[in-house]
Amino acid sequence: MAQELSIVVWAKDGCSYCKDVKEYLTEQNLDYRVIDVTNHDEFRDILDIKYGVRHVPVVELGINNQYQGVTEVGIEHLQEALKKVNKVIQQQV
Repeated sequence: MAQELSIVVWAKDGCSYCKDVKEYLTEQNLDYRVIDVTNHDEFRDILDIKYGVRHVPVVELGINNQYQGVTEVGIEHLQEALKKVNKVIQQQV
């Protein structure tokens, strides 16, 4: 059974890097959900616990409820992570 990719973008208002990530995912026709950390330091606490970072954007890529976080800023890091995840999905087909 092929698995579907789940994408979560942790972002905040006014963040140009966050905007770039969301635009890229939209251009790639990838559905994603946004968790807005604007005015929510408790959400940044979650990022700190999960990934050791408090900055955004953080993109979580998930298969079978197993998520990996892309914490590096720059579309190239997201592209590389998506390639790896897509390989895993293709192997399951």
